[in-house]
Amino acid sequence: MASVVFKDASRIYPGTSAPAVDKLNLTVNDGEFLVLVGPSGCGKSTSLRMLAGLEEIDNGAIYIGDREVTNVAPKDRDIAMVFQSYALYPHMTVAENMGFALKIAGVAKEERERRVLDAAKLLDLEPYLERKPKALSGGQRQRVAMGRAIVREPQVFLMDEPLSNLDAKLRVATRTQIAALQRRLGITTVYVTHDQVEAMTMGDRVAVLKDGLLQQVDTPRNLYDNPANAFVAGFIGSPAMNLLSVPVSGGKAKLGGLDIDVPSSAGASVIVGIRPEGFSPSSKGFEVLVEVVEELGADAFVYGKPADSSVKFANASDELAQVILRWDPKNPPKPGQTVTVTAKAEVVHLFSTADGKRIK
Repeated sequence: MASVVFKDASRIYPGTSAPAVDKLNLTVNDGEFLVLVGPSGCGKSTSLRMLAGLEEIDNGAIYIGDREVTNVAPKDRDIAMVFQSYALYPHMTVAENMGFALKIAGVAKEERERRVLDAAKLLDLEPYLERKPKALSGGQRQRVAMGRAIVREPQVFLMDEPLSNLDAKLRVATRTQIAALQRRLGITTVYVTHDQVEAMTMGDRVAVLKDGLLQQVDTPRNLYDNPANAFVAGFIGSPAMNLLSVPVSGGKAKLGGLDIDVPSSAGASVIVGIRPEGFSPSSKGFEVLVEVVEELGADAFVYGKPADSSVKFANASDELAQVILRWDPKNPPKPGQTVTVTAKAEVVHLFSTADGKRIK
């Protein structure tokens, strides 16, 4: 096992001026499951490919354990990668696919068979060892790709959106299996996804990237409760946090009829962040014009617009932005109604309108 360290690691693709990954400093602890998450084009897959040796590093360095691997060939880095596409050999059986890398490496047949069988037991693949990939479901093929990585007994697992080809129900089942498997094996794992729910449910820690820059790395709970900036606040959580640009007057942010205490350094306006579950019905406070109600059985979510025109969405260019409220599923409002809500001070997050950084 080994830790992984990115030290000021940067990647600038030819013909572009902005780095795809910009001075990434990140440590993955020995045995940790770390998830890289962010929107498309944020640099998460590039970071993983730099660690794998599939992308050049223009500046900085990468270490696996005590060894710098910046200029080491991929085959000599002692890593195993699971890709988005399963990349299985169609003419080989499951057992042959799983053991192929060992065969190429000259591992003895008995040892190969032992490792393949051990991995098949872990992944519930024993009944399928003699089948070809075309006779397997998508979830089974993904487990074969996992098994191929496991039999190599690497120092580090790298996984690049391995569940994106599965349907929604199978993704949920498979992500729990992968997380449980990693904890049993104890192998350092770096996992890339664009799905923040996947990131929050799988990772020991989650690293959030945007435009090639690391925004925050922390446990899922701390990311949710204490986002470092407005981007992380809006990206982590489903449904997303409400981010509203609110005018400040007399030391208070005026969210409609709701007064929120702000620091004296806040300026003329602040971004107020409140999660959907942070609001509660009230006789006076912040008024929301209801547009849509999502009834989900155990939950209900109200989507609408601020009744007060002085309250704007933090991302003014997002014409589809809505206020989201979690509501009592047994008594939801109707579209067209106006509801009034309040929020306790401890659930309110404040961010700077200038740079998006956390104020409180």
